[in-house]
Amino acid sequence: MTEGALAPRVADVLSVDADGFRDRAVADADVIKDAIEDGVFDNPQAIVGLEYEFYAIKDDDATLRRVPRRLLELIGFEKELGLHNAEMTTSPQPLNAYGIAAQESEVKARLQTALRVTESERMRLVSDGLWTIPPEGESATTYLTDSIERPADDANGSERSIRIATNMSDSARYHAMANTDQAQSAGMHLDAPHVSLEAETVMPESLITSIQPHYQVAHAIDLPTYFNYAVRVAGPLLALGVNSPFFPADLYDDEATPEDILADSWMENRISVFETVLNDPTTGEGKVRFPHDLESVHEAVDRVADDDTIVPMPVEKGERFDDQFPHFREKHGTYWRWVRPVFGGPTRSAANARIEFRPIPAQPTVRDSTAFLAAFAGLLESLTRLEHPVHELDWELARENFYAAMRDGLEADLTWITNDGKETTDTLDIYEDLLAHAEDGLTNRGLTDEQAAKYLYPLRRRVRQGVTPASWKREHVHAALEDGDSLEEAIATMQRTYVDRQRETLLEGSFADWIGD
Repeated sequence: MTEGALAPRVADVLSVDADGFRDRAVADADVIKDAIEDGVFDNPQAIVGLEYEFYAIKDDDATLRRVPRRLLELIGFEKELGLHNAEMTTSPQPLNAYGIAAQESEVKARLQTALRVTESERMRLVSDGLWTIPPEGESATTYLTDSIERPADDANGSERSIRIATNMSDSARYHAMANTDQAQSAGMHLDAPHVSLEAETVMPESLITSIQPHYQVAHAIDLPTYFNYAVRVAGPLLALGVNSPFFPADLYDDEATPEDILADSWMENRISVFETVLNDPTTGEGKVRFPHDLESVHEAVDRVADDDTIVPMPVEKGERFDDQFPHFREKHGTYWRWVRPVFGGPTRSAANARIEFRPIPAQPTVRDSTAFLAAFAGLLESLTRLEHPVHELDWELARENFYAAMRDGLEADLTWITNDGKETTDTLDIYEDLLAHAEDGLTNRGLTDEQAAKYLYPLRRRVRQGVTPASWKREHVHAALEDGDSLEEAIATMQRTYVDRQRETLLEGSFADWIGD
């Protein structure tokens, strides 16, 4: 779609009455709460699902590539923020041995097809936390900040100027975020060690990609218990999954030395990118944040309905079950918390209350991604069933764990309460308890000891070796710098090595194959 055709659509979005949209979202919340009381969102058992994001590169040199829209349709992937992004959403499956195997098989089947199709375009989809090599002949700064203004008449016939990000997907909501009266609520800049970039749109957020495991609770009224445990495992699981220690080289401040950048880089810059692009630090906590505990399922519904509205989208009621609360459903799309509740479903029988776990970056291989899905689901099963004492961990400590993991990965100082009620900061003790309960949750859902151990092996190996994808990247950049490469060369060499190793292991191996004995 051309900028000229997109601008009127954005103008129409901007003409939606914000107060009316908010009032209807609040009314929708009452519909959901009534349905919860009637048991509509209950299920016979827990169910799992996965969202999996990728970015595209030129196959021969790993430079970023824009994905043609026709190609996305051909491979059955969904568009995301940037023109280089592609997202896969799996079909929900019961949490049992067959369900987890089905999740992994579906990802592999669809991804293998996508890889074959994109190969004909000399393109490759990459599973990674943050891209670092910009498109051929372009800088990352230009790619992320390039935008134009186009005049357009809104629904009231008034002309206004609409800013369109050149490399952003043609979703009116994405572009409206830079043009709405609430745009000041978004930071629209990058702020990380030795990185500072100002933008006029939210396009810098397209640097990052993630996996998002979903866990549907059996009884909606119990969602807060599961949610509060998810908040406490967020830090330790993030520390295991960190995968974005570097930005594209041209985004670093000119006065920063490679040694400074290497020493000060955070292990999971994806967290800071999402927060600083979408939060303005002068307007309060911000919409992207570590969530507080929940006391009731009604509180979970109200939090979404009462959240600040950046883009009140026009809503057309459809035939799905969750089209009975369309404004709430639309508003949830900008309810950005690192752990968030979801209420939805295409039919009344498929209606569900679930927890979407958003801290984990895209991983080196499908097996690694499946390991996090299995670990998250197994933990929520076991910790709730056994009433694990980590629910007594102070929320402030859980939040500190999360941001410590962002900065330092497995080297972070984390606090945990083990099954015997003892508080510990010992990394091995934390993960011995954490992964034992993940395994217990899986075996309690019918997996054999061997099956559960297989799914969790990639994570146990990271703990045993003290290596994460982020630390692997840091070591490769350090080695290249020691060999005399410039920072740009060192990051590019690391990234191409990452892609080469992924090419060998994406579908059938794991990151454990990268780190040796």
